[in-house]
Amino acid sequence: MTQTANDAETDSGAEPEVLLDVRGLKVHFPIKSGIIFGRVTGYVYAVDGIDLKIRRGETYGLVGESGCGKSTFGRAVLQLEEPTAGEVHFAGKDLASMKGEELRKQRQHMQMVFQDPLGSLDPRQTVEQLLLEGMRAHGLTKNRDSRQRLIDLLEAVGLPRNALSKYPHEFSGGQRQRIGIARALAVDPELIVADEPVSALDVSVQAQVVNLMQDLQKEFGLTYLVIAHDLAVVRHMSDRIGVMYLGALVEESDADDLYGHPLHPYTRALMSAVPVPDPLVEDTREQILLQGDLPSPANPPTGCRFHTRCPWAQATLCDTERPELRELETVETSKGHRVACHYAEQILSGEIQRRT
Repeated sequence: MTQTANDAETDSGAEPEVLLDVRGLKVHFPIKSGIIFGRVTGYVYAVDGIDLKIRRGETYGLVGESGCGKSTFGRAVLQLEEPTAGEVHFAGKDLASMKGEELRKQRQHMQMVFQDPLGSLDPRQTVEQLLLEGMRAHGLTKNRDSRQRLIDLLEAVGLPRNALSKYPHEFSGGQRQRIGIARALAVDPELIVADEPVSALDVSVQAQVVNLMQDLQKEFGLTYLVIAHDLAVVRHMSDRIGVMYLGALVEESDADDLYGHPLHPYTRALMSAVPVPDPLVEDTREQILLQGDLPSPANPPTGCRFHTRCPWAQATLCDTERPELRELETVETSKGHRVACHYAEQILSGEIQRRT
């Protein structure tokens, strides 16, 4: 059974290999005026300069509000959206520089599980056809028993073998998501980008799919990038977590460290919104209510993009200079905890008081 990234690091004393290395990734969508020959009048800054690394065998959770650019980032990593700038290195190879057949061959090693399990499956194809399509595209049906491979895949995701002859509409939402996971596994990938993999499912089914993905990770040695807005799901699945706000990464840390000691004001606001099943703790813990709406990604604020809603914002710096994502090690936090905030230390020590 394959070890997780954290287990391997503990046993060997060295950090696992970096499988995915993203540097300065940007995705800007042009805004055009006119229907036919419209000129570009601006851009939607969906992803605007993200640096992160995902180690082999770990689960990296990416969280944030709807519209912050999480899904666009995931698609850009797989080159389903063409990046405006930046580099995406997968197993040491720069995907952003690849085109055509070279990129197509790399797609075998990177797969995606989509948010809508019904919309991502062709309703005219049987499960067998859905699973074989990717295998044929990458020449994986040669010199192997394809049908036995499909039966093994269905067994791995908890579906009976008679599912092969059925169509997507004949399954429940949770079963369709299992089919989507099996389709991703069919080509023996190393990295799976899961875009809101359980948000479209009933609460009773979500835990089953989450547990399934964790079991498959151990069995097949998978690396996950899990994109979600549900903080409970992300905490349960992830080794490390990154928090996105308006196209940028504002905090990154180990899961336990992030939930126990959030440093960025936005992360602290997110955590304060998660209910605690203890009335005494719930009544006494810090509550942070953000003012205003999420700014438009077509016209982001200058300086720190969170300063328009931040209860600790200072006019001297926050509204003029964009903070860098820097490592901040405190007595409470662990090594590798990164935060993009000018005044994280002063907020943590209480030197800067929160506005009410």
